[in-house]
Amino acid sequence: MDPPVSEAQLAERAAELSGCTLGALAERLGRPVPPSLHRAKGWVGGLLETALGATASSRAAPDFEALGIELKTLPVTSHGQPLETTFVCTIPLLDMARVEWRRSRVYAKLQRVLWVPVEGLRTLEVGRRRIGTPLLWSPSAEEELDLRFDWEELAGRIGRGDVEGITGHLGRFLQVRPKARSSRSRRRGLDADGAAISALPRGFYLRTRFTARILRESFALPALPARPTNRR
Repeated sequence: MDPPVSEAQLAERAAELSGCTLGALAERLGRPVPPSLHRAKGWVGGLLETALGATASSRAAPDFEALGIELKTLPVTSHGQPLETTFVCTIPLLDMARVEWRRSRVYAKLQRVLWVPVEGLRTLEVGRRRIGTPLLWSPSAEEELDLRFDWEELAGRIGRGDVEGITGHLGRFLQVRPKARSSRSRRRGLDADGAAISALPRGFYLRTRFTARILRESFALPALPARPTNRR
């Protein structure tokens, strides 16, 4: 698929996929469907990137570079509740003390997002899971303030050399978690004295309460009790 030339064209392409199963889309694109997503975590996102004409691949740029739009698939329940946190970006551990909010990767990644909900319950076969109604979104002033508050707290701790003291419990809407294929993966960071250390790669993630709010306000969904995270 050629890259979309406008937001309208991207939105039209995404809307055409609404209601389609992952299996039907994979067949259209000539791709095999994995039996589970346990060892194929990026499969759904990659499938939609191909179908919609994304260009950035694994690079740090927005998925639709010319439009400045990031693509985020969102596994949801049948009631539209997000099942897991959403990866935003990796964290440059050595640079955090020098980065301001509006120059941060989080700010850049979340300025314009195409959210694509996808059925995500593990009891449902991967090929039978349906693609939901897409949403082109930019943060409201209130949402940006919420994200900035968490980011500044977390980035400040990393910049002061306390990356090892950060747990997933910190941050109301944004959290820091390890982002590595194995415990052997390492990145250079700093300790409280400014000395170099070897640390697990980290990433910023959106909590489900934040993505649930986006869906609830955009699609007028009722607020439901929080569900346990579905970790694949």
